[in-house]
Amino acid sequence: MIAFEAVRAAARRAGLSAVGWFHPLPDDGVPDGGQTLVLLGPDGPDMWSAFQAAPEAADGAPHSMDRWSQRIINELAGETGASAFFPFGGPPWQPFQKWAARGEGARSSPVTMQVTAERGLWTSYRGALSFRERLELPPCPNTDPCLTCPAPCLTACPVDAFASGSYDVPTCVAHMKSPEGRDCHNGCLIRMACPPGRAIDLPDDQRSFHMAAFLRANG
Repeated sequence: MIAFEAVRAAARRAGLSAVGWFHPLPDDGVPDGGQTLVLLGPDGPDMWSAFQAAPEAADGAPHSMDRWSQRIINELAGETGASAFFPFGGPPWQPFQKWAARGEGARSSPVTMQVTAERGLWTSYRGALSFRERLELPPCPNTDPCLTCPAPCLTACPVDAFASGSYDVPTCVAHMKSPEGRDCHNGCLIRMACPPGRAIDLPDDQRSFHMAAFLRANG
């Protein structure tokens, strides 16, 4: 049986990070009777470097990041004896938000997006590895970063896209397409205002890549 630290090391070599983990219960919706689930997310700027060096980044086909993630995580699954699952490509859609709450202590922020103590509002997942064995796991991070936070996220959006209590995508997109929305092309100002997330030093071109993908998907 593979050790959790070996799984974490294999993910890091691929440019990813084991960002959450837990032993599933029957109502967690983990397929095929998995006994251990490890959530995989960006390993800071290392993921961006690994992606840029990959063929998917240069082939001009759509969904390059998702296709890279799928290839890399399927390779990790083969290396570690796991099954791979993804937050894209459905149906069926896997319950990644529920898994994030169990595995990384993710919870709803004042602007409704999921937030964690380690990554703030930069919380995202490229995939997950499910093991039939019950691996020995370290404690799950489970601190609520919003309890003592002054909530700068609530005032960071120049068009108050979350003022209604849900994400007003058309207002956000319209602002980004206007001359006044240029700053938002370098990364969501709400995410960058979140105090825990300020330690996540993403390259400018990585933030711009994701914002451009968002515009393509919602334009």
